[in-house]
Amino acid sequence: MQISLKQLVYFIAVAEAGSISRALTSLDVAQSVVTEAIKKLEESLGAQLFNRHARGMVLTHAGHQFLRHAHEVLAALRNAEQAIRERPDTMTGRLNLGVSSLVTAYYLPYLLDRFERVFPGVEVSLVEDRRGYIEHLLINGELDVAIMNVSSVDKQALETRTLLRAPWRVWLPSNHPLLKREAVALEELHGERLLVLKNDELDEVTQQVHRLAGYPKITVRTESIEAMRSLVAVGIGVAVLPHLMYRPWSLEGDRLESRPLTGELPRLEIGVAWRKGSELSETARQFLVIVGEHSRLHQYTEELV
Repeated sequence: MQISLKQLVYFIAVAEAGSISRALTSLDVAQSVVTEAIKKLEESLGAQLFNRHARGMVLTHAGHQFLRHAHEVLAALRNAEQAIRERPDTMTGRLNLGVSSLVTAYYLPYLLDRFERVFPGVEVSLVEDRRGYIEHLLINGELDVAIMNVSSVDKQALETRTLLRAPWRVWLPSNHPLLKREAVALEELHGERLLVLKNDELDEVTQQVHRLAGYPKITVRTESIEAMRSLVAVGIGVAVLPHLMYRPWSLEGDRLESRPLTGELPRLEIGVAWRKGSELSETARQFLVIVGEHSRLHQYTEELV
């Protein structure tokens, strides 16, 4: 599906004017051009955007939904034009950024690289620690923003924006019988040897997995994700971890697989947080813009919010 910018402009003009003829007063084109653009737009979307009648055109429910998104697209383009005009490469300052260990390896590197390439004059000071301590630094004003699991942070003290939700999966060695299933129920892990990754942001779900799976034997507890991959791959046990962390090969070159879990487990929410009521610095505001762009571009493995 390809939608052009002109189609969006014509659609918004007709939606706001209530008819094509009235929309033409703000559009320097022929009526047939607008009519054809609206027709092709509806064909591309596979939805009727307007109800036509003798006195004009009225948005359908789908039309109202699409109008909101069309405005957002044009607003994003205006913001992009303004950002280019303001020359981001000339911005200077400092960004005090906090991250939890869960985020550092799996979400931060490409994001930080993007920010530093767009704003080379901004000095980034990075603090990695447990989520509770990162919250403390945010509330005290020692950090501008932080990226971490925001599902259970103090929402009275912090503003948050969820970027993606990472589903939980069971990691299995390549010859495991459960690989015959498209999805695995938690209770099917009862007879398995469970491997546990020690991480404060995963502890709550790990405890739920242990309980819902009927308290399987915990064989290994480790803080090393690479050790976890190797242990799963050679058949020492299975692990329940966010899909965000999954890689199909161990350091030794052994293959491991994963399957989605069925069961009521809270999804890991990776998001950005800052102190509620505080006025964000310009560097922090621009970081939030980069974070949003990064999330939209990297939605291939997780559920984008």
